[in-house]
Amino acid sequence: MQWCEAIVHTNTQGSDAVSELMIRMGATGTEIVDRADVPDPTKPGVYWEMFDPAMLNAMPEDVLVKGWFAQDGNTHDVLAGLRAQLAALKADGFDFGALSMETADVADEDWAENWKQYYKPFRIGDRLVVKPSWEVYAPQMGDVVVELDPGMAFGTGTHETTFMCMELLQVYLREGERVMDVGTGSGILAIAAAKLGASRVLAVDIDPDAVRVAAENIAKNGVGDTVRAVAGDLVNGESMPCELAVANIVADAICLLAGPLTRHLTRGGVLICSGIIREREADVLAAAQAAGYAVAERLTRGEWVALALRSEAAHA
Repeated sequence: MQWCEAIVHTNTQGSDAVSELMIRMGATGTEIVDRADVPDPTKPGVYWEMFDPAMLNAMPEDVLVKGWFAQDGNTHDVLAGLRAQLAALKADGFDFGALSMETADVADEDWAENWKQYYKPFRIGDRLVVKPSWEVYAPQMGDVVVELDPGMAFGTGTHETTFMCMELLQVYLREGERVMDVGTGSGILAIAAAKLGASRVLAVDIDPDAVRVAAENIAKNGVGDTVRAVAGDLVNGESMPCELAVANIVADAICLLAGPLTRHLTRGGVLICSGIIREREADVLAAAQAAGYAVAERLTRGEWVALALRSEAAHA
């Protein structure tokens, strides 16, 4: 399949807003290339040894946000709309850099390869380490290693939303619990849940390509007996009772799913959700309150919010 790659020049402050805008305009996935994301080896407490120092020199000065749009009859109008939205941001006085955009045609295999030069092993929280399949990593004592080849699916772990979900998984998942991963993407959260001790994980996504990639990653990590990836949604697809659910999607989808998920969560179960840009947090909190959730924890990174919500209205 052919894709159109839109590349927006911005800065660190604008990168999350541009990424969210691309997703809202129909991008199948986004990637942020930011020199600021490479840890500074002179500062204590960062995992700089997991990154290739030469990577920094190869990165552009501008922050680049790349989004991929399917090539079809609507592509021209979608890109024109994206340009108009970027121009509106600039006219409104946001300090988001140039906000200029260029495009290129790419094939599936090009997209799958382009970002690999920037993707290295990295640590999340005390236990989890995410390692791309083509990199070598020697585990330290207590490491839980997730090996990943995201392919065309969203979810490398480097994005703030995925990172925060994995942090919260380490806090709220208990040994032997059942987990539903709604909008699994690459399968990273489902695999992490299995490796952290979940007894059963159902990974659901409406995108067949994502399900295929997730299934490959599940097999690569040897958790096929615990994790099953299926195509569908909570209405038309499979579901199961669970003590924990995770949804790293977008605010609108979380608002829609918060209520239906209570039918699957056991009483007192936890919904970990992210993909919430700060401006939409109030909407998600209102939907969560209406569905009978209480906020157990809130994390923020950049412009993104992640929530751990405990359901007291569940009856699974």
